[in-house]
Amino acid sequence: MNTQNNYLKPEEIRLLANSFQQSRILLTAVELNLFTVLDKHMMHSKEVAEKINADERATDRLMNALVALGFLRKVRGKFYNCENASQYLVKGKPEFMGGLYHSLGLWNTWSSLTESVKAGTSASERKSSSSGISWSEAFIAAMHYRGVKEAKIISMMFELSEVKRMLDIGGGSAAFSMEFIKQNPNMHAVVFDLPHIIPITKKYVDNEKLNNKIEFMEGNYLMDNFGNGYDLILLSAIVHINSFEENKLLIKKCFDSLNDKGQIVIKDWIMNEERTEPAGGAFFALNMLVGTERGDTYTESEMKDWLINAGIKKIERKNTSFGSSLMIGYKE
Repeated sequence: MNTQNNYLKPEEIRLLANSFQQSRILLTAVELNLFTVLDKHMMHSKEVAEKINADERATDRLMNALVALGFLRKVRGKFYNCENASQYLVKGKPEFMGGLYHSLGLWNTWSSLTESVKAGTSASERKSSSSGISWSEAFIAAMHYRGVKEAKIISMMFELSEVKRMLDIGGGSAAFSMEFIKQNPNMHAVVFDLPHIIPITKKYVDNEKLNNKIEFMEGNYLMDNFGNGYDLILLSAIVHINSFEENKLLIKKCFDSLNDKGQIVIKDWIMNEERTEPAGGAFFALNMLVGTERGDTYTESEMKDWLINAGIKKIERKNTSFGSSLMIGYKE
């Protein structure tokens, strides 16, 4: 929504202010596994309430609201999943949107936005959801769901044929490393992430049977050494977690670990100098405010400053069709 060019009328403002209600209805249904319980069945709300261990009347009202939103259908008092719910919201289905569990976590952090604006940093605590899925697992699932699709596009946006070894910093599920290897089977990757994330990473890599192509390194990228001899270092959705000065340090470490003719690839929101566009990046800056200690979104000039400070002379920007863009630095 571009409010600079569109005058919002009172009713539109009211709808925007209350849009959280629809979001919460969907997230509660996901948290209660309601769509999974209904999969391939037509059931009364009483039956569903028993299976999800919830109040009968409240479950009925929730399901009626889901009908209004277009996720369920109701015939003679029985409910069943619409096609979209069946395809995307049922656990175990190939296109299940498991990343919505991460959205459940974001609900809690965004609820503290007022306090975070006053404090200038995150004012919330991360908690496991009632579904038993940890914040880390939900976060990695969300990043993987998005990353698999983005990696296919990004792998074609820069040269991979000469890459023998890459470093995927904060690689999470290794979605990008795995896709790059599929594009260039001769390359190997090192995924660097926190000690509690790497076991999750290994599960995704095991699933793709790429263990012989991917190594794992545990540590803190701001404090620990990640070696050298890399032809490509990828920072996908990483710089927004850090402060400006932390990123300056990180990019210098990447430069020092890079082979000559190698490339540093930053994939993230790249803001205009006023920090108002793209709109998604402006919203995401607040996501970093409520969710991190010093994170932010950054401008093109700020990213260039990091690269130039590290010793990079050739810098190229490439835009994508999905919001975040690429800033590529080449080591001569």
